Amino acid sequence: MQPMTVQEIASAVGGVWWNPREDVPAVTAVSTDSRRVAPGCLFLPWVGEKFDGHDFIDAALSAGAAGCLCARLPEELRADKFYIKVDDTRLALKALASSYRDKFQIPFAQITGSVGKTTTKEMIASVLGAKYRTLKTPENFNNDIGTPLTLLGLGPEHQAAVIETGMNHFGEIRYLGEMVRPDIAVISNIGDAHIEYLGSREGILQAKCEILENLKEGGTLILNGDDALLNTVESKFTTIRCGQSEHCGVRVTDIADHGVEGITCKVVTKKDRYALSIPAPGEHMAYSASMAVAVGEVLGLSHEEIVRGVAAYEPAGSRMRVLRLRESRIILDDCYNANPQSVTAALEVLAKTDCDRRVAVLGDMGELGALTDQAHYNMGALAAMLGIDFVVAIGTKAAKIADGTAQSGGAVLHFATKEEAAAELAQQLGPHTAMLVKASHAMYFGELVAELQRRYD
Repeated sequence: MQPMTVQEIASAVGGVWWNPREDVPAVTAVSTDSRRVAPGCLFLPWVGEKFDGHDFIDAALSAGAAGCLCARLPEELRADKFYIKVDDTRLALKALASSYRDKFQIPFAQITGSVGKTTTKEMIASVLGAKYRTLKTPENFNNDIGTPLTLLGLGPEHQAAVIETGMNHFGEIRYLGEMVRPDIAVISNIGDAHIEYLGSREGILQAKCEILENLKEGGTLILNGDDALLNTVESKFTTIRCGQSEHCGVRVTDIADHGVEGITCKVVTKKDRYALSIPAPGEHMAYSASMAVAVGEVLGLSHEEIVRGVAAYEPAGSRMRVLRLRESRIILDDCYNANPQSVTAALEVLAKTDCDRRVAVLGDMGELGALTDQAHYNMGALAAMLGIDFVVAIGTKAAKIADGTAQSGGAVLHFATKEEAAAELAQQLGPHTAMLVKASHAMYFGELVAELQRRYD
């Protein structure tokens, strides 16, 4: 973060500096977590359903924060710290990030979608990184806290920014877009994720299309051209559709699946033809790569830079991370999140993995509303139909996965909790076995992956 004076901060957030003085140093960092305060930073107390960060202002200041924004002033003000009073700290963080973003005249790409938005963000950032010093959303910082904190991480070294934005309710993409104000908007697809809150896929489409409301005049919209709902989108912006369909302006052809080693494909645009090598498994990776090609061309990258950027892609976190353990054991760590579309893709990767035995560890999928029982049943049935040798279903909702597997002729065990399943997983991950671990993030299946790594690394 470039230095901002207290006066600049107060002006940006429309706040009142409660105890002004002349010797206050500029702020170069912002924190919403009192446990992770950098010396001299600005502390912003976040208010949640079960906590109020205002209760930790004194702790943050004692830990080194130079001052704070607050909607509720402490009873006593320290003379050596500054306090800026605002009406709402959430809106103040948004206003601060929006004002700070205005300092940067660089291209911004904003990404959203039901499935694969993080993968698409990482792929686009990898491609742009072949030419530009690129800021990208770290980890899962794609919400109303993470997005402004990401923008506040911009520095003079950055030449481009790739910002991922997530949502589970109407209005959230609009809220985040008001800070990002992108030059390029990307929608990876429309699936069932968060349908519990948005009612239907049409509702999800409507929520995702809020990204258009803050796309800059003359900007570019990039869409999955094989998504039926996205093909109904019309806008005033230059629109590029990416996919295998004939109408796509960025066309994917000749996909070759090389198992856990990744895929190769060709991407044809109006400008060029690219032979791409993608070092991550799953044919769905071709969509992220084609969208990255589109962004790269819009921003003036050369043929060589685009090809090199795609080849340099690395997955973020537990998103189809291939772990190779002793005696030819393989874990497909894809447990960051789960919905019917992503589980389907992951099971297809497992089914094509070259090994003696394939095991799927599948847990609950969240926020599916009325689709919950059928969606879980279908995933179990799919695992059996794909010839997966054994399924371990974990969680209350996953009981339907077990039903779907068993009733489709597959071998399966169901456990209520991951703790109960741990010993069985260790036994199932034998030599020359590939094991997919997949569930919604709230299931914390990363703990299972870590334990298996410790045992067999």
